[in-house]
Amino acid sequence: MLPWLRDGHANPSGAYREAKRARAAIDRAREQVAALIGGDASEVVFTGGGTESVNTALHSLDHLTGSGNAVVSSIEHSAVLRCVEAMARGVSRMPVNVGGVLEMDALAEQLKVAAFVSMMMANNETGVIQPVSEFFQMAKAAGLPTHSDAIQAAGKIAIDVKALGVDMLSVSAHKFHGPKGVGALYVRGGLAFEPLLRGGGQESGRRSGTENTAGIVGMGVAAELALRHLRNDGATSISAMRDAFEAKVLGGLTGVTRNGDTTRRLPNTSHLSFVGCEAAGLLILLDEKNIACSAGSACMTGSQRPSHVQLAMGIPEPLAKSSLRFSFSRLNTMVDALMAADAVIAAVGRLRRVQGDGVGPVVVYSP
Repeated sequence: MLPWLRDGHANPSGAYREAKRARAAIDRAREQVAALIGGDASEVVFTGGGTESVNTALHSLDHLTGSGNAVVSSIEHSAVLRCVEAMARGVSRMPVNVGGVLEMDALAEQLKVAAFVSMMMANNETGVIQPVSEFFQMAKAAGLPTHSDAIQAAGKIAIDVKALGVDMLSVSAHKFHGPKGVGALYVRGGLAFEPLLRGGGQESGRRSGTENTAGIVGMGVAAELALRHLRNDGATSISAMRDAFEAKVLGGLTGVTRNGDTTRRLPNTSHLSFVGCEAAGLLILLDEKNIACSAGSACMTGSQRPSHVQLAMGIPEPLAKSSLRFSFSRLNTMVDALMAADAVIAAVGRLRRVQGDGVGPVVVYSP
């Protein structure tokens, strides 16, 4: 990215030499992102991030479909839920089971009154992978357009938009080690599309605004590296770190719950609840040990409320308030994972000793 940040000031839409060089770099990045998700380069639209990609897709589906509900899962990211709730149409939230997996039996009836459907590929808190293939097959049979929030999944598991049969799919660069503030939206070739941002007609008229050349180049390279890692079975080494971390924590503490279906989750995600501990207190103690984790979604950390995801899974509110999400990547080592487990064990023990006596940190939750 550095050459483009230092000297790459040319507008990619220009006709002069440096502008054409910037356009070529963006086209290369478009191919790299397309390869990561199994699409064609012409089907990739660059955006300002995952939230914009999601809102663009849902805005287009809302504009182009007639009456009917927006069908989503009850555990979607707030970028999906708040967007569909703002639409002048009904919203059907599909329930999940205790493992955080969509209840498919409830879907068939809702499709009868649906205008379009949106289903996340993997949950951003628990890492649970959803049955999107079956979901989109049912929607396609009903003649309904589809979108998937694949922001948490891209770069962590293999994605093939053609095999999925999905119409639109959202990804974000920073979820696979790319820069923040840049994302992409897959739009199936030939699909009717209504842009969210209008102006100069960039991105083939699908997203106006001068492209962020440096960010897009960074996203492209990050996508290429993520795909190489996946093809080299890199997910196995990440899940081994995650599993070793969990085994040590569960072996060293009582009153720990591992949340979410453990047979169908992303290789990098661990979501744990600790009886007798406030997540806010644990975050402080772990931060002192240079352990970066989050309570629920990182986007919601600081809200001091149990997440809608955990409540939808039936996790009791007191336990939900004791939950932390830990994430691993190819940049971590097994030593990191085991050191993190030691830090968690020590922090939980310390907090339980203090809070067990009814004294210590007081955490106030907003209603």
